[in-house]
Amino acid sequence: MIELKNISKSFAGRDILKNVTTTFQPGHVNLVIGGSGSGKTVMMKCMVGLVEIDKGEILYDGKVFSGLNRKDRKPFRQEIGMVFQGGALFDSFTVEQNVMFPLNMFTTMSLEEKRDRVNFCLNRVNLVNVNKLSPTELSGGMKKRVAIARAIAPKPQYLFCDEPNSGLDPQTSIVIDNLIKEITEEFSITAIVNTHDMNSVVEIGDKIIYLYKGEKWWEGSMDDILRTDNKELNDFIFASKLAKGMKR
Repeated sequence: MIELKNISKSFAGRDILKNVTTTFQPGHVNLVIGGSGSGKTVMMKCMVGLVEIDKGEILYDGKVFSGLNRKDRKPFRQEIGMVFQGGALFDSFTVEQNVMFPLNMFTTMSLEEKRDRVNFCLNRVNLVNVNKLSPTELSGGMKKRVAIARAIAPKPQYLFCDEPNSGLDPQTSIVIDNLIKEITEEFSITAIVNTHDMNSVVEIGDKIIYLYKGEKWWEGSMDDILRTDNKELNDFIFASKLAKGMKR
């Protein structure tokens, strides 16, 4: 479980996150939604240590993560998988080398063990015979699947996905959503997904957190969203043309 306790962050005097408190449960897809500039990406970067919070606490399974130095954070980071917006694959690496990258960083596995793990992860995301390809030879959806394979390669307890459906067509977005959901449940991972895609909310959201102007404005389940009278959340949801089938 990941806990945020009254975390705040500002840049150049501008408040980006304001006293956000929430929890993220293992075995569930926890979605963070909100408009541009609501603080979603900054919050995720704070949670993985790419940005330092100004105040508050971030805890992983009851252990304080925020405030630790780089060395002391290493055991935590070994348990974190990250799918960046756009995939962020290394174009100079093959697909196999990309997926093997965190294994080289965080494990003492033999080369044969690493290759076995790479093949398992690629098969798990339904990619075969792509090991020697360059990312430039892949479609957008294939790149996202390679990014997911890389993220789960070191067997993380926590999976962070920043706008995993960005730039994908609706059909491919559904494939990525289902894959994230399946992997989360299969490996009992704590998944945190930033998204503006309301189809993702409808299809895979176990818990949903809505950020509004840097504050946690609402949280609940998919069923709760259908009954909410939160004006800002309703305005956000129903402004999306992707929220088909959802009714006020």
